[in-house]
Amino acid sequence: MKKIEAIIRPEKFDAVRTALHDAGYHGLTVTSVSGFGEQRGPVRIWRGRSFSSESVQRTELEIVVPDTEADKVVSIISENARTGQPGDGRIYVSDVDTAVHIRTGTVHTGVEEEKGM
Repeated sequence: MKKIEAIIRPEKFDAVRTALHDAGYHGLTVTSVSGFGEQRGPVRIWRGRSFSSESVQRTELEIVVPDTEADKVVSIISENARTGQPGDGRIYVSDVDTAVHIRTGTVHTGVEEEKGM
């Protein structure tokens, strides 16, 4: 199994969510985050003075999929989150060894992913 974490512009979230849903990916964790990369935060003016924000608001998406689906999900996110401007975000892909379904206690391992966790 692969865990895909994508940090994207908030205004691109609806497009990404819709594209994932249309492709059959319905489970998604969404978090509002802030941080900065090369671009830093915006400069704002308040009462005639300039203030620089050190961070920008972004949306983080997390989804766990079978290994065979990871490239497809990354492609869907990339295509729908891209503006071509600095600050479009990042996608991270990592291995998931085990997942436990809290309600039932069912343990899923990478071997079971072929059965469609």
